[in-house]
Amino acid sequence: MARRPIALVTALVLLLEAPGVVAVNAVMARFVKAQSMSLGGLDPAATHTGTWALGIASGAALALCALVALVAGIRDRRPGRLGRTLLVGCALAHGLLGALAVALLGWGVFAFLVGVLGLIVLTLVAYGKEAEESESEEERGAASAAA
Repeated sequence: MARRPIALVTALVLLLEAPGVVAVNAVMARFVKAQSMSLGGLDPAATHTGTWALGIASGAALALCALVALVAGIRDRRPGRLGRTLLVGCALAHGLLGALAVALLGWGVFAFLVGVLGLIVLTLVAYGKEAEESESEEERGAASAAA
């Protein structure tokens, strides 16, 4: 099965998406600062800082998910519990953002987000528990045949 290339492509796409998310939040932070925007009476400087913080945190989370997929692809093993949890959270975020993107940003952004969602889910499914168990059975069979 093509598990390794799928995980490596997923890692590459997530790694390329991370600076894009930071850049989008940087543009939003610039607009917030230029127009002195606030939410519910919050200080405009705090809104500006919060927008930057969200962008950096989102970019770091995407980079971390990319690292999990990269390690899974290099080792050709499924990620650990924390890694799978990160990838599931990333997939959930892409699904929710994709649903919002249809109305706000258009079908092109929706298609990209759903494509990334598909890559993440495909990585998780390709390295599922059954695949790991069948590999260990094959390795045991090959080891007993060699002995």
